[in-house]
Amino acid sequence: MNRNSEVIFMLCSHILQSADYKPYEPSEWSKLADVLMQAELQPYDLAEMSDTELNNLRLSKSEIDRIHHLLNRGGSLAFEMGKYESMGISIVTRADTNYPKKIKARLGKSCPPLFYYAGNIKLADQKCVGFAGSRNIDETDCKFTEKIVSKINTLEYAVVSGGAKGIDTISADCSIQNGSQAVVFLADSMVKQIRSKQTISAIQNNQLLLLSAVKPDMGFTAATAMMRNKYIYTQSEGTVIVRSDYKKGGTWSGATDCIRHEIAPVFCWNHPEYKGNQELIKLGAIPIDENWDGNISVVKKPKEDEFVQLSLFENT
Repeated sequence: MNRNSEVIFMLCSHILQSADYKPYEPSEWSKLADVLMQAELQPYDLAEMSDTELNNLRLSKSEIDRIHHLLNRGGSLAFEMGKYESMGISIVTRADTNYPKKIKARLGKSCPPLFYYAGNIKLADQKCVGFAGSRNIDETDCKFTEKIVSKINTLEYAVVSGGAKGIDTISADCSIQNGSQAVVFLADSMVKQIRSKQTISAIQNNQLLLLSAVKPDMGFTAATAMMRNKYIYTQSEGTVIVRSDYKKGGTWSGATDCIRHEIAPVFCWNHPEYKGNQELIKLGAIPIDENWDGNISVVKKPKEDEFVQLSLFENT
């Protein structure tokens, strides 16, 4: 990590979080980064500044105390991170050039300050098609997913999904079995995930990248799952919805948010018996069936140069 990355890690990592001084959340860090930018300072300057200098930035005493406390845990954090690194888990921050580019471009200053990851971080530069759907699926759903994954793999797209059971896991596993790759955003414990022999093998074969914005031993929460879903849509060239409940669940919420903000195209299985799917199509999702050729290039998508472009400093 560079000097800016080290400071972001110390201020924003939830590893070794104390009850008195909580790490910066993404929105809080963006506000502080704006303060630094206006003062023509870099994040690493915070480690050298006195209380008087910090006060000149119009920071409150409580926030100054918070910054000092979080920066003082650097040694302990490095020791703890060393344990995760021995498991194959690394960290990438907004100040690093290998931070996932699509997420940085599409989310701008609201993108996470850091990601923990396992695998080759360069896989985040692959063109991906997202897959999302219910955990409760039947054999027909599985076969449809596998068929569509095979089609997009043939067109040299990898899969991006979450680590949940159901469509998420099936789509990623199918892509890997097809000899392609998968980028998987986790909402909970990466430590638990990388204990799997199948996961280790896929990572070693350069076919799987795991990413998480929460600490590696974090348990599942609905909030982190909703946050994870946003990264799937922003990382993809387009996302396929296999099965969605109507007006409930992460699949519905993520798809409607993506459609509303025009993040990327949303394709939805035109299954007549799935009310959630039919309603998503009414909202603007593109209907597909088993005969879809997998070609998403026919749909107008935001060009890379239309994304919000931020400099390294503005991305800190």
